Amino acid sequence: MAAKTRIAAEPAERMLVMQRIFDAPRELVFKAWTEPEHLVRWSCPRGFTLTHCEGELRPGGPWRSCMRSPDGKDLWLGGVYREIVAPERLVFTHAWDDPQGNPGPETLVTVTFAERGGKTEMTFRQAVFQSLGERDGHQGGWTECFEKLAQYVKTLVDRVNPRSS
Repeated sequence: MAAKTRIAAEPAERMLVMQRIFDAPRELVFKAWTEPEHLVRWSCPRGFTLTHCEGELRPGGPWRSCMRSPDGKDLWLGGVYREIVAPERLVFTHAWDDPQGNPGPETLVTVTFAERGGKTEMTFRQAVFQSLGERDGHQGGWTECFEKLAQYVKTLVDRVNPRSS
């Protein structure tokens, strides 16, 4: 019996879906996703810094960021906002720049925010990646970002509602 060679993964396999509950109201989590002063605090993996962050929060509006790696390499990325339904849904394209500054392959990111009794259930989807390796690399990066986001929104909530020890 001849073995079949699989040349490319199916599109469904090249989709990243992640869910997370944040201990913060969805309006706050949505702001953390859409306002540069918040984005710079969480939207890059540990050890990286966001040195540039700008965007026009409207359908068709561009966004652009630069992440600096621990070894000082600047990684530029950007895209276009496709849909904004505050504080429920955010849809935008995402592409890394190549060494010449041109956008590489584009993925589509869809983030939904559901109110869950004062907490926020976030569902994150990004697709379609060129390869499973790219998908898995993004999963690792986004996981670290979402851990930072959870810590960041908790500090914002604690400032507004200090808890007695």
